[in-house]
Amino acid sequence: MAAPAAKRRRAARPAEAVAAQLPVARVVVDLGLPHLDRPFDYLVPESMADDAVVGARVSVRFAGADHNGFIIERAAESDHTGKLARLRRVVSAEPVLTPEVARLARAVADRYAGTLADVLRLAIPQRHATTERKPSPEPLAPPAAPAPGAWADHVDGPALLASLAAGGTPRAVWNPGPAADWPDLIARMIAATLAGSRGALVVLPDGRDVARVEAALVALVGDGRHVALEADAGPARRYARWLAVRRGSVGAVVGTRAAAFAPVHRLGLVCIWDDGDDLHAEPRAPYPHAREVLLLRAHQTGAAAVVGGFARTAEAELLLSTGWARPLTPDRATVRKLAPLVRTTGDDRELARDEAARSARLPSLAWRAARDGLSRGPVLVQVPRAGYLPSVACGRCRSPARCRACAGPLRLGQADEPPRCRWCGSAYPHWRCAECGYAALRAMAVGVGRTAEELGRAFAGATVLMSRGEAVRSSVGSEPALVVATPGAEPLADGGYAAAVLLDGTALLTRPSLRAGEEALRRWLRAAALVRPGPDGGSIVVVAEPSAPAVQAFVRWDPAGFATRELDERAALHLPPAARVAEITGADADVDDLLAQARLPDAAEVLGPAPVDDGVRVVVRAPRASGTALAAALRAAAGVRSARRSGGSVRVRIDPVDLG
Repeated sequence: MAAPAAKRRRAARPAEAVAAQLPVARVVVDLGLPHLDRPFDYLVPESMADDAVVGARVSVRFAGADHNGFIIERAAESDHTGKLARLRRVVSAEPVLTPEVARLARAVADRYAGTLADVLRLAIPQRHATTERKPSPEPLAPPAAPAPGAWADHVDGPALLASLAAGGTPRAVWNPGPAADWPDLIARMIAATLAGSRGALVVLPDGRDVARVEAALVALVGDGRHVALEADAGPARRYARWLAVRRGSVGAVVGTRAAAFAPVHRLGLVCIWDDGDDLHAEPRAPYPHAREVLLLRAHQTGAAAVVGGFARTAEAELLLSTGWARPLTPDRATVRKLAPLVRTTGDDRELARDEAARSARLPSLAWRAARDGLSRGPVLVQVPRAGYLPSVACGRCRSPARCRACAGPLRLGQADEPPRCRWCGSAYPHWRCAECGYAALRAMAVGVGRTAEELGRAFAGATVLMSRGEAVRSSVGSEPALVVATPGAEPLADGGYAAAVLLDGTALLTRPSLRAGEEALRRWLRAAALVRPGPDGGSIVVVAEPSAPAVQAFVRWDPAGFATRELDERAALHLPPAARVAEITGADADVDDLLAQARLPDAAEVLGPAPVDDGVRVVVRAPRASGTALAAALRAAAGVRSARRSGGSVRVRIDPVDLG
């Protein structure tokens, strides 16, 4: 049977000529499969020659389906010996993937045993066509170099600003003192970098911190020289701001973790604040940490780098011990002048006065501190746990209360609500213990809601305010009030808090986590920075064992000493950051298959498997010098399994922050 005329005409139509200059486009195709983690060559039709620029979004045909991708290079010829397919279309001629960000994304993928396509999903925002057609504003002239301000209280602080303004590349681990106006100090670093006609990039844990730095920067140099990149801005506004950075309209970026990939022109400074906050760890593959992304970027571009926070992580201490960075701190006289008075509830004198202080949740010292503080202003009460009673057990035999449907833990959301499963949400209005039949529950852990309720009864007539994950207050006034907050949700107080009580410190310190002590100290120092200096009456009570190293470091305001000790202990135990660790999670057979395919470094040590909720977990530990080889081996093994299409998925995380 003869073919239809239309089909014959299509077959006879000659193929469109390819571009005369650089007819080959190398494309990173959005596939996400480890065995296809490389660029592919496509021919550029003549009609697309002008739009198919390096960095442009394109659509290509791959394995019988259309996929999006980015052009990373135009070339005169291809190494591929077969016939090349043509680009299907240029989605946008806007060069959104800059060569610098492409190199960074490749390095991040290699560091975390991931694929380039996965990293580019984190680095490049979704396109908003209407926004893309709008012009970005013209860039403003560089501002004048700022005055040192409170940097004058830091050893080498003025020198840091002078170096940034002069085009230098200092590298520092920065720990400001108590009550420091850290947003203003960051704003001055940004302003100094802009004054030297270079770009600055600052990454912060959350939108509240971004807003504070933004306000300080606008007060210092005015608006129009920076943008804020964070998820709450919405896709159109965020893309418009991102384009303003890519087009060079603004020189500074302040944002949350995804901003670490922002295409800042002439990058002169990268800075991360509070790098121990787990919000800096990306929850999507390949799970990079913003600090490591910024440090890779500083290494590749030669930019200055500052890792800051009231606390100091073991990773930051490693930068100092290797000589990569220098410490940047106030002198001890300034620290002593600004630090609030810190007391613990478990010292010998307090135990002699209050025998129940060791076991009481609100010992008499904490009660007295809150009462005295209320006579002078607001009092902060930090509670580590959210919710009301997040963990409950049988009131008689102490067996944990669990769901009959899924075996998940039960919790109480309010005093007048039935217990519910934290996993599946099943309610148990007539709960009885499966072990002994008893019908009453007891609290195994107390959350912020129950704490606020208890304090309201203990301090009759006092105003009790709550600030927690679903309802965070940005600030409170100077009038007396008990402000009960979870870590990271503490509001700013007008004039500072008169006192603070930090509850459940022992529970923080005994969590089954590599970073338990480090995280406890970080939370305490950040809360303490909101309290008035000791000479102004500011005081803090921490309910924790006073002999714990983190408690002692807190009393002395000595994050550096604690970080040194922490790094030494981790080195002795061959744990991150002194070693590299890969956590591999999946079904037992799939994890075994991945490890069988992996050519691990000779010095690598395999620990496990251990059962977890979704299968098993294996930890592979290797010396830091073998970290690159470890990631490459796991990435190659994942590629073999991907090519074979064998088994289920396996999650690989390099140096996870929540290793327990």
